This record gives sequence, structure tokens and C-alpha cells, in this order.
Amino acid sequence: MNSENQHQDSTFLAARQPFDFTRSLAFLGAFAPMAGEQRLGAGSLTKALREAGVGATVGFTVRAAPGGVTCRLHTAPGTTLTPAQRTRVLDRVRFFLSLDDDLGPLYARAAGDAAFAPVLRALHGFHQVKLTTPFENACWAVLGQRCPIPVARRLKDRLTAAHGGALLVEGQTRRAFPCPADLAEVDVATLTGLLGHHLKAQRIAAVTRAFAAVDEAFLRHGAFEEVRRWLLDIDGIGPWSAAFVMLRGLGRMEHIASAEAQLLPHLEARYGALTRPALRALEQRYGDQRGYWVLYVRAAEALVGASPGAAVASMAEA
Repeated sequence: MNSENQHQDSTFLAARQPFDFTRSLAFLGAFAPMAGEQRLGAGSLTKALREAGVGATVGFTVRAAPGGVTCRLHTAPGTTLTPAQRTRVLDRVRFFLSLDDDLGPLYARAAGDAAFAPVLRALHGFHQVKLTTPFENACWAVLGQRCPIPVARRLKDRLTAAHGGALLVEGQTRRAFPCPADLAEVDVATLTGLLGHHLKAQRIAAVTRAFAAVDEAFLRHGAFEEVRRWLLDIDGIGPWSAAFVMLRGLGRMEHIASAEAQLLPHLEARYGALTRPALRALEQRYGDQRGYWVLYVRAAEALVGASPGAAVASMAEA
């Protein structure tokens, strides 16, 4: 790894308003699947990523700015991003921070929901922070199945150290989770030795093959059910994992299985005991904003609620 890095001039990335970057930073500080993978400062975030089609580890520093954020990219000495590669990385940062999300429909649907009002006040301007890529999200879903979060984190860190990237950014080493191309030639036996778990290795290999062959534009913008079925065709991705990737990796908020046992306790902590008709009424109220509604409820538990440990754990489930 090189001892120095070079950076390009900062680029302003506008955010759809309302947007409060301090909420994004607070969320990242409480999100177990990515804890310690970035440096969080007062109004700033420094992280590294591996982007398909770039072929190098790229660091980025994002800072709060009026109307959005500024983003400065960092590369190793001798590495120069082409304009197309720079555009890809900046698009990844925009998508990671959900800068284009429109919160207006959520806030409009929440009008008159007294139980939800304190959440809106606490998180006003919070745009979802996704996992860095949907591929990373799918891998986390596999690693976290039937596995305590600290153990899953160790497995994720092993994958990152062995097959991801590293870059010295502003005096600190930042490590990036691998992209599909980084794992494409890694066989199941090697993954089994690394993870100590043959089934998880097989499933990571299946996730890698699937994501290496798909156009991410389809995942982001294709018909919801088509994308969901594509995910379900991957070995090891079941209904809950697919819903997790749709929400936290792709920002697809149109649908969410809020009747799942993993979600009901968090909704009932806010609304009280929910009969099936009451739950359906809430789902209808929030419509295609159901994903953001549930995300806000769970994020509020972690950031301002009484039991952040349980909330953070639930936010990491797959």
C-alpha cells in the first residue's frame, strides 16, 4: 500500500431537501454492519470503496455544505480516474447517501400520525444511508444468517482484508469491501478456508456470480417484483434477505413485509399492540413510503430511543 495518496478537487453534490447530513453521520455511527469502516468527524465522512469498472480503490471525503455535501476523491499515487470512472464513483457516493430521495411524500403521509410525530421531529432531513453497494448488502445478508452480528462482522472483515482494497486517506488506512470482480476468481474452497463455513462460502460465491452478471441499473430501476424475483433466484437469498437488500442496498421503498416477526416489535414499541387490521391500515397510510416509514421507526430507536443496542442489531438483520 502506498504511503501517500492524491486527491482531486472537491465536487458539490446537491441533495433533495430537506436534508441534514448530521443525521446521516449519526446513523452510520450506530450501524453495526459498517461500524469502524469509515472515519466520522464533525460534519464529515471519510471512506473507501471498490467500484465496478474502476479497478482501483478510491477514497472519498464528504463534508456538509449548504444544500448538500462536497465530495473529494482520493486515489493512490499514479492512479488517475478517467472522467467516466470519476462519474461512476460520484454516482456511487450520491446513491450511498440517498441524496436524491424525496422525503416530501413520507412527511405528507405522516401528517396526523401522532405516534410517528416525535420520530419525524428527531430525524427531520434524514436520508437513508445505504450499505456502500447492493453487492456488499447481499454478502452481509448471507454472512449474517443464523449468526451473531459480532461473528458476522469478523467474517466480513476477513473478506475485506483478503480480497478488498486499502488506501491511505488523510493519514489513516481505509479498507473497502470487495466488488464482484474482486471475488469472481475466488473458488469456494478458498472462501471456505477464509470464512470457516462451507455453506456461507457457497452462497457468497453464488451472490458474486449473480452480481457480476447483472446491470445495476436494472436493480435500481427495474420493476419491483422482477428485481425481487432476481434476488430470490440467488442461492441463499430468501424472502427476508431479498427485502433487506431491496431496502438497504437499493433504496426500494415501495413495499416492505412489515408483518415479519423481526419488524413488528419495533412498530409496536411506537404504536402499541397492533391487530392485523390496524397494521394494514398503517401500511395503506404510508403506501409506497412504507420502507422509509419503517426505517425511520427503527433508526429513531437506535439514535434517540431507549434501547439502541437492540435496535442496531435489528437494523443489521437479514
